[in-house]
Amino acid sequence: MRAIQISSLDGPDAVELVKIAEPVAADDEITIDVKAVGVSFVDALMTRGKYQVRPDLPFVPGVEVAGVVRSAPEGASVKAGDRCAAYVPRGGYAEVVVAKPAVTFPLPDELSFQQGAAFAMNFQTVHFALVRRGRLKAGEHVLVHGAAGGVGTAAIQVAKGLGATVTAVVDSAANITVAESAGADAVVVAGEDWANAVRAGAAGGVDVTVDPVGGEYFADAIRLLRPEGRHLVIGFAAGGIPEIAVNRLLLKNIEVVGVYWGGFVEQDDTIAADSAAELTRLAHEGFIRPVVGGVYSLADAAKALIAMEDRTASGKLVLEVGAVG
Repeated sequence: MRAIQISSLDGPDAVELVKIAEPVAADDEITIDVKAVGVSFVDALMTRGKYQVRPDLPFVPGVEVAGVVRSAPEGASVKAGDRCAAYVPRGGYAEVVVAKPAVTFPLPDELSFQQGAAFAMNFQTVHFALVRRGRLKAGEHVLVHGAAGGVGTAAIQVAKGLGATVTAVVDSAANITVAESAGADAVVVAGEDWANAVRAGAAGGVDVTVDPVGGEYFADAIRLLRPEGRHLVIGFAAGGIPEIAVNRLLLKNIEVVGVYWGGFVEQDDTIAADSAAELTRLAHEGFIRPVVGGVYSLADAAKALIAMEDRTASGKLVLEVGAVG
């Protein structure tokens, strides 16, 4: 089968299209013929050995796929021939993957394979973040940073589906329409006066912040939280890992909360099925429509990873692997 392989930690330009043997499923695993693969910031970090998980070289990156089930064990939520989305710890940039039943889900009829490439990790991550880690309640106000990206657009849609008001922060005026199309109630462009612009539309501040970016806006985001607010740390796409004087947490009884869905689901994979059921309901109701910002061939994986690393992409970047007709 064809696959993209990382054989040196020299960045996206060094990934290679290779032919390798198909993975062989164990009796309790699912084999999937891949149609589309989600490109994530995790993958870009892995090309440089900068992610907290560092597989032995060479390895195939990619953690979220959509495709058609080739075979599945009895009792799985999918069967041969079903459309599905799945999370895999690695190996997704390939024509065939093997996945665990607990993290393989039926793909809602409303979603294409390309949209499904965001369903198994991005949407699971933000649902876990908002519901379990952030304890979001209907009627609360959510602030989403990096709101034009794959995680950001997913956070907007899930938060709206859960009954929240959403203010989105984007990095340029060109991305305003991306956040608006994802369902944001208000959109602010990051810059010198962005925090005051948020305050103008969120009387008293916000209840929950979704932050996959980190960097220089962290301190102002903390100041925008209402008493008992929660700041959800999902990643550091801006490159910098911020620090905080913890007295700020004390004064307003606020929380900075870590969100690492991939690590948590490896400890307790039962959480995934409940989230998938809720996300499927939101898809049926029209709240969830993953925003696909760019589609690349498997052979052009390096171009997609460079766009992700350079933060020039909007929405979810996808590799199209198999024919989708």
